[in-house]
Amino acid sequence: MPIRIADNLPARRTLEAEGVIVMGETEAARQDIRPLRVALLNLMPDKITTETQIARLLGATPLQIELELVRISDHVSKNTSAGHITAFYRPWEAVRAEKFDGLIVTGAPVEQIEFEDVTYWDEMRRIFDWSRDHVHRTLTLCWGAMAALHHFHGVPKHALAEKATGVFSHDNRAPAHPVMRGLPDRFDVPVSRWSELHAADLPAGRGLSVLADSAETGLCLVNDPANNAVHMLNHLEYDTLTLAGEYARDEGRSLPRHYFPGDDPMAAPSNTWRGHGHLFFGNWINETYQTTSFDREMIGR
Repeated sequence: MPIRIADNLPARRTLEAEGVIVMGETEAARQDIRPLRVALLNLMPDKITTETQIARLLGATPLQIELELVRISDHVSKNTSAGHITAFYRPWEAVRAEKFDGLIVTGAPVEQIEFEDVTYWDEMRRIFDWSRDHVHRTLTLCWGAMAALHHFHGVPKHALAEKATGVFSHDNRAPAHPVMRGLPDRFDVPVSRWSELHAADLPAGRGLSVLADSAETGLCLVNDPANNAVHMLNHLEYDTLTLAGEYARDEGRSLPRHYFPGDDPMAAPSNTWRGHGHLFFGNWINETYQTTSFDREMIGR
């Protein structure tokens, strides 16, 4: 089934060229089914790239998805044009009265700042609290995952001496969990962050459980049933060349590990995580669809 996005969103042309079925509003209205409504709170600087990555994975699932692009209300993006933001994004304050089947919160380039010092931290806290009774299932990524676990459970983040970047093997700790079904016992995940969370800091008695971790980079996936959330500290949504682009942007300061063949930045990397990303996001969408209310207004009640 297709994903429903705005006709002029730049991601549309990319996805159509890749064979992803993209549906316009007219075609969507003719289908006699209720689409899943998913909000993407995009905190990344290059919003167009992130939109495309997330839409690609959601559009590959067998359900009709209505993707709503959401931004922090008072934060001005410096890396995406104001015209794009105005055309395709709604501030959170404008959607806070609405209900969503799913919410995805991305990472943000603020890892080296204390949570409370992030300029939009107060609004992030309100969004997390809002998600508990306006969203059926939440998926947080990278800094978004750290922020959610800090807000809901007081989990601290720990600065790293050097950036954790590359593609690392992870252990599937809960193969029977709905979002982990079908993933192998060990699977590759791209990592790109300046901080980490420690399993020892996860508070007991809150229902938190580790779904996946790495011997080299620690926690990856944490299940948070009290908040109907899964928190992923890493990046199964990344494209093949995303880490290469970050390496170039950082002027070669942090060579991604296990990524370039022979650790040669001139060699083309291979995507060893694409199938894992599609399966994980497909599992999350399927679990959301199986458990959400047909009447969206009943979400949170």
